[in-house]
Amino acid sequence: MASTRELKDRIKSVQDTKKITNAMYLISSTKMRRAKADLDATRPYFEALRTEVKRIIRSLKDIESKYVYPPNMDDFVNGTYGIILITSDKGLAGAYNQNAVREALTIIDEHRDVKLFVVGDFGKNYFEKRSIKIERDFDFSAEQPSLDEARDIAVEVLDQYDRGELKKVFLIYSNLVNSFEVTANSMRLLPFHRDYFDDKKKEKESEVQKPFEFYPSLETILDPLIESYITGVIYGALVDSYTSEQNSRMNAMSSANENAQDLLDKLSLEFNRIRQTSITNEIIEISAGAKAQRDLNKR
Repeated sequence: MASTRELKDRIKSVQDTKKITNAMYLISSTKMRRAKADLDATRPYFEALRTEVKRIIRSLKDIESKYVYPPNMDDFVNGTYGIILITSDKGLAGAYNQNAVREALTIIDEHRDVKLFVVGDFGKNYFEKRSIKIERDFDFSAEQPSLDEARDIAVEVLDQYDRGELKKVFLIYSNLVNSFEVTANSMRLLPFHRDYFDDKKKEKESEVQKPFEFYPSLETILDPLIESYITGVIYGALVDSYTSEQNSRMNAMSSANENAQDLLDKLSLEFNRIRQTSITNEIIEISAGAKAQRDLNKR
């Protein structure tokens, strides 16, 4: 059984830890509110951008482009896949980073020939410790996503894709569903499908009533259009991931605070029980000594 001194030390340690987790909770909640405002402002635009670009591609049935699957997709079974993985710079965010890494490992297990483009120190350290080669580590902070950073990623990946070094490009990021749920999403950035493979997606996109007209030509505008599209989607994913990170950390710190309080309650109860036992023993000893003294005086 632990002594009262040991219990005091442990209670003090838990209290100090709780102060830290509570401070981290308050910091994350503040960052979360700002990030959520940015997400609410950016998500509708980039969702609309993604939908419209896909509508353009799907409306051009006869298009021949490196950005669109050919009619014969057998050539796309082999080749190098590019994976853009967005993680955080710090831990203590529940399963936020692990879920994103798990999505990347799923693709790697199915297709060994991959190039990793990693955002965030967690993903970088995870793969370096396991001797998995990283093609490019983007060393800017995951906490301050910007269009310039998203453009750097897009240019790097598109450059390799345009040279034929990448067959497919996947983007793995975290999506904030609600205050209690964050999911790791894996989406294929390139190439585009010529048609729908999911009826639910078809229901969300309105049909093109009139053919699109491109001036001076589709070939002239397609490259900058794709670069803008990829940049926009990556930026949206960076903002979404950062918001998800703060939400996950806030929930993790909230759970840590609750667990610390439960532990403090148990330790306090144990401390009081031991102290009460000690006091009771002292009273018994005093009573026994007094009785012995009275007996001695009677003789």
